[in-house]
Amino acid sequence: MDNGDGGHRRNSPVTLNVGGHLYTTTLSTLQRYPDSMLGAMFRGDFPTTKDSKGNYFIDRDGTLFRYILNFLRTSELTLPSDFSEKDLLRKEADFYQIEPLIECLQDPKPLYPPDIFEQIVELSSTRKLSKYSNPVAVIITQLTVTAKAHSLREGICKNFTKWSKHMMDTRDCQVSFTFGPCDYHQEVNLRVHLMDYIMKQGFTIRNTRVHHMSERANENTVEHHWTFCRPARIVVD
Repeated sequence: MDNGDGGHRRNSPVTLNVGGHLYTTTLSTLQRYPDSMLGAMFRGDFPTTKDSKGNYFIDRDGTLFRYILNFLRTSELTLPSDFSEKDLLRKEADFYQIEPLIECLQDPKPLYPPDIFEQIVELSSTRKLSKYSNPVAVIITQLTVTAKAHSLREGICKNFTKWSKHMMDTRDCQVSFTFGPCDYHQEVNLRVHLMDYIMKQGFTIRNTRVHHMSERANENTVEHHWTFCRPARIVVD
């Protein structure tokens, strides 16, 4: 940067032409990170290029520079939820040598160490409801626990004998309970006890969701799902 440009006050506006896109900001924003390329550029450490209108020219991706500039303004990286050019943005951050931004764009650390994995338990409640009865009548309701953890399924079979007459086949990593019209209310009681039992085994609720379906003309189906998870250590034989 020539000596005349060195007289800019830190809050004076500066216009950049980045790959044909014009951006106006302040000198203080561009120098937020003094060790970056932009900090060195506007400190006068190396020559600059200007376009025909006197704007500072940088031959880089002009579209992605908006994220670079916003980071300089706020020190926070904010990207759209559907942003798909993180690899390109990482290259731009590397070019401008903005270390805090480079760190933000690095691949996230794994949730668990390499010898730890996440066990998942799914709890689902399915109710078939009559469309035309008033009040609404429950035709049948089913409660299903899906888990690869054999000890959890075995514990449910041993600790929930009160509902054993409702217990269905336990194949395919599942334990299911079915209730008819007369005793559907027991499903709620069992569900509360099952959720408490699962969480006492070290699982925490990850998410819940509700799904409504209409399979037949005279009935509706309502499904509730709960996902639980816990860390577990990988056992090497």
